[in-house]
Amino acid sequence: MKTQSIKSYLLAIVFFIPFLTNAQLQKAEFQASGLTCSMCSNAINKALKTVPFIESVDVNLNKNLFILSFKKDVPVDIDVIKKKVEDAGFSIAKFWITVNLSNEQIQNDAHVSVSGMNFHFMNVKPQTLNGIERLQLIDKNYISAKEFKKFSTYTSMSCYQTGTMGNCCKSKDDAVASGSRIYHVTI
Repeated sequence: MKTQSIKSYLLAIVFFIPFLTNAQLQKAEFQASGLTCSMCSNAINKALKTVPFIESVDVNLNKNLFILSFKKDVPVDIDVIKKKVEDAGFSIAKFWITVNLSNEQIQNDAHVSVSGMNFHFMNVKPQTLNGIERLQLIDKNYISAKEFKKFSTYTSMSCYQTGTMGNCCKSKDDAVASGSRIYHVTI
């Protein structure tokens, strides 16, 4: 009976985690680089429309800005977006995500797990974030090499170079597991 109860509990967790994981991720915006004409943006637009978690793609051609809305209750993988843009022959110059946060206490150079996504806040003041926040992704290949180098001066943690958790947890209470993907962000 106890084993059956544990199996039911684990099955419930496995079933519901995908729905909880991205419940707070609202949308993403990115500037593409390498665009020279409207046909270029059309290539990215077509590639992004094949991504199963993207509901819609809006394009601002004047700013080379793509605004992505996500399907409700479908897990989002930000790295898939980057890969689709690169597969279309372009790169990402800047990337933002809009997240609905609920009393998340952040501080500079610290990790926070929000709805299954791991964030490393950099170049921020200690504060409590509540409500809709627009975070800039500052990982490699989501900003220019010059900006990446500048942000690298704000941390000595190895996860900024690799994009995955290593032995850089500041405490045993850190909720981010070693080897998991971590997104480096600033406000």
